[in-house]
Amino acid sequence: MPQVKIIAKNFMDMVASLPAIKLDKLYNNVFICEAILRSLPPLAKKYVLQMLYIDVPVPATMMEEWVLADGASKHRVAIDRLIQLRIFSEISDRKRGTSYSLNPTFQNNLQKHIISGGVLPREPMNSDNAIKLPSLQELETYALKQWECFLLQLINSGQGEKLTGISSSMMRIFQRGLLSQRDKDGPRLTESGFQFLLMDTNAQLWYIIREYILNAEERDVDPADLISFLLELSFHVTGQAYNLNTLTEVQNNTLKDLADLGLVKLQQGRKDSWFIPTKLATNLSVSLADSSARKEGFVVMETNFRMYAYSTSKLQCEILRLFARIEYQLPNLIACAITKESLYNAFDNGITSDQIITFLQQNSHPRCADRVPSIPENVTDQIRLWETDLQRIEMTQAHFYDEFPSKDVFEAACDFAREWRGLLWEDSKRMRLVVKSEVHNQMREFLHTQSK
Repeated sequence: MPQVKIIAKNFMDMVASLPAIKLDKLYNNVFICEAILRSLPPLAKKYVLQMLYIDVPVPATMMEEWVLADGASKHRVAIDRLIQLRIFSEISDRKRGTSYSLNPTFQNNLQKHIISGGVLPREPMNSDNAIKLPSLQELETYALKQWECFLLQLINSGQGEKLTGISSSMMRIFQRGLLSQRDKDGPRLTESGFQFLLMDTNAQLWYIIREYILNAEERDVDPADLISFLLELSFHVTGQAYNLNTLTEVQNNTLKDLADLGLVKLQQGRKDSWFIPTKLATNLSVSLADSSARKEGFVVMETNFRMYAYSTSKLQCEILRLFARIEYQLPNLIACAITKESLYNAFDNGITSDQIITFLQQNSHPRCADRVPSIPENVTDQIRLWETDLQRIEMTQAHFYDEFPSKDVFEAACDFAREWRGLLWEDSKRMRLVVKSEVHNQMREFLHTQSK
C-alpha cells in the first residue's frame, strides 16, 4: 500500500528556502529577527547571543571549544541551521581555516531591539464602549469551533458534499494534495487527506500554513511579504483588537483566510473594523516541536477492541469513524469498536497502522495516558497484523504470453525479459510466461524480430 507522508514544516523551514535577496530583505524587520532567534535550537541561540557584539569573524576551532565533547552533533546541527538562514556567513581561509561571522543586518537590528525593546508592529485599539472584546475563554472556544468546522467541511467533502464557506485560496490548498476532483464527481479525499485528519492540531495547522505560503505566488502575493506578516502576527497580543485600516489589501485578504481557520476573529463596529488574534496566531513563530504540548485525551481503549470516547465533538466522532465502527452515541460519550472491516476500510483510504496507533496514544484519556502502554498491546499488535494481511500480495501490472512457435523462441524471450528485469513468471513445459507492463513494448518488438 503506498504511503503518502505529510510533513508539517515550521516557518523557519519556509524562511530558509527563500532566495538570498528576499531573506536579507526580511532581516530589515526587527520583529522578524526576534522571531528567527526564538525559533533557533538552544545551541544556535547561544552562538548568536555570544557573537552579537563581536564584529570580527570567529574561528570554527574556537566555537568548537564552547561545547562539550558529547555535543558535537548538536553543534553541527546549530551551525548548519544558522548558515541555512544566512544568519552565519562561512569564511574559508587557507592559513586561518574556517571562521563564521553574523549577518550584519540581522546583527544590527537585534542589537537595537535588545537595547531599546522595539516598537510593536501595530498598537491595539483603545478599548471603549464601541468595542466589545471577547474573553480569552470565549476566544479559545471560537478558535476551536472555527477549526472544527473547517475540518468537518473537509470530511464532508470526502462524502461527496460540496465545500461551502471556504475561500478560493483555501480551496486551492485542498486541491493541491488533500482533495482530488474527477470529471463530474464531487471532490474526494486523497490518501494524504485521510492521513491529514489523524494528525494533531498543531501539525495540521503547520501543513495548511506551509501550503498557503507555497501557494502565494499564484495569488500574486510575494511569499517573503506573507511570511513577514504572519510572523508579525505572532507579536500581537491575544485577545486585543487591532484596526484593519492599518493593513494593506493583501494583509486584509490574508486575515479573511486566517479567520476561516480560527487564527483571528474579525469584528465590525459602526465606524471601524478590527481583528482579534487567537492563540493559534500568536504561536506562529514557535516551532512545531515547542507548540505540541500534550492536550487532554478523550479515548479509552479496552483489550476487547471496544473503545469509549468521552467527547461532545462531532468532529472527533467523524475522525473515529475513519477507522472504527460507531455503535452508539450519547450526549457526552461515543461507543465504538475497532474491527477488521473498519481497519481494512481505513487502510484502503491510505491510513497506516502506525498513524492509527499514534492517534490513539496521543488522545488517550488521562486515566489511561499514565499507564504503560496507554493502549493495550494486544490491540496495537492486532492492528499491525491486519495491515500486514493486506501487504502479503503485491499487485503488479503485467502481460501474459503463450503459443510460442518453438522452444528456442520461448527461451530467447525468457532471456530477453530477464535482461530487462521484467520476467515475473515462466512455465517451461507449456511455454508460457508473464512479464511486467513496462517491458511489454520491447518484448513485442523482440518477438516480432524473432518471427521473421
